[in-house]
Amino acid sequence: MIGHLFSLVIDCPAPAELAGFYEKLLTLTRVEDSGDYVVLASPDGRERVTFQRVGDYRPPRWTDPGHPPQMHVDVLVTDLDVAEEAVLALGATLLEGSDKPIGYRVYADPAGHPFCLVTREGVTPPGQPAPEEGAGRPGPGDDR
Repeated sequence: MIGHLFSLVIDCPAPAELAGFYEKLLTLTRVEDSGDYVVLASPDGRERVTFQRVGDYRPPRWTDPGHPPQMHVDVLVTDLDVAEEAVLALGATLLEGSDKPIGYRVYADPAGHPFCLVTREGVTPPGQPAPEEGAGRPGPGDDR
């Protein structure tokens, strides 16, 4: 092992605004805000998401190789329909091409970054135990 995840860093044009979206989506708390740099963290500090201002920000476009997503976040939820209603109310957009399958759906946050809502059906390979709450999807080779 080389290290541990310290923070997921997301480039965006307006860190405070985008951090507000993720505060509600992930139930994290703002622990630092310098204007150009905002950090959200869990109470124990183990989960961190950082937003940094980029002057010439160009949002990704889902399935457009000319504007690749560069990163995305999977959020484990219990009910996709209930969670979808909540993220749309926060300002998310259901992305075209997300056919709303059982197990996951793809959205864009207010700055255009794709993220997925996933359920245990979407993250558990057949014959495997369900992941713990907060665990993500399987890693490389897991096509969407």
